[in-house]
Amino acid sequence: MGDEISKKIANLTFANFVLKAIYANFATMNNVFDNPAKWSENVIIADADFIDKVAFDLTVNFERMLMRRIPKADLARWIDCVALDGGVREGKNEVQVVLIHDKKTERLDNFTPSGIKTEINGMAFNDHLGEFSMSAYPVEELVSKADFIAEAAMIASSQKEVKRVMVVPDDEEAYAKVRHALRRIDDEGKRITLFAMQPIMEGGNFRQEILGYSLMSALGIKGEEIK
Repeated sequence: MGDEISKKIANLTFANFVLKAIYANFATMNNVFDNPAKWSENVIIADADFIDKVAFDLTVNFERMLMRRIPKADLARWIDCVALDGGVREGKNEVQVVLIHDKKTERLDNFTPSGIKTEINGMAFNDHLGEFSMSAYPVEELVSKADFIAEAAMIASSQKEVKRVMVVPDDEEAYAKVRHALRRIDDEGKRITLFAMQPIMEGGNFRQEILGYSLMSALGIKGEEIK
């Protein structure tokens, strides 16, 4: 009994840690630190190191295949594509973008803009889909990145204001943890989309999208070039 209570307390403490971290990073653009009940209808949570690695791999492969230089990925374009894949449509939407990264990561080498602290965290942009506010959070030693993203996805999906959640984890272990965390979400009105480089195992109360398509678009690779 005592172990079970301790486990529940530990889980609660961890959830509060993640929630405070997310709120602290959203504060600059959305003022949710002073008003923690405020969430956007749309939330994107992504492993920044993973998308940077995939962008690099795609760049190397397609430069060889197409025999031309591939420019750095347009971060705003990639975010737009993820939002569209997640169900966001043209209009005056608000989208919160949370990029989770290793503590040592200072920039995304294969994206523009690239500076985590100087060009991404706390910044925002507007386009035909609405306003996007960006936050970047380094993972501390207290938790693994996979655990952090899974808990962040669960917490965001639990907010009644949030209608759409788009999650980009890293490897199979991270997919499994996100999948497990989302099992606790029983609101059928939520649209949760999980992105991966290949189809994930069947089941789960979320949709699946291929990450490579959005990154190819952000890299300026056109479909007709690879037919």
